[in-house]
Amino acid sequence: MPAKSAAQQKAAGAALSAKRGETPKSALKGTSKSMAESMTEKQLEEFAHTRRKGKPEHVTD
Repeated sequence: MPAKSAAQQKAAGAALSAKRGETPKSALKGTSKSMAESMTEKQLEEFAHTRRKGKPEHVTD
């Protein structure tokens, strides 16, 4: 499932980095912290590798 906004894509990238051990998990905040805990590495990779061009910064429901 692709990311729907640039902010979601950025959070997934931060969570993926922590999941892989490239950055400390203590550096995560908010959404990226919960994404790292609840999603698999494959799911995070799908979100993080979404093209950002044309995506809004934030999506409101």
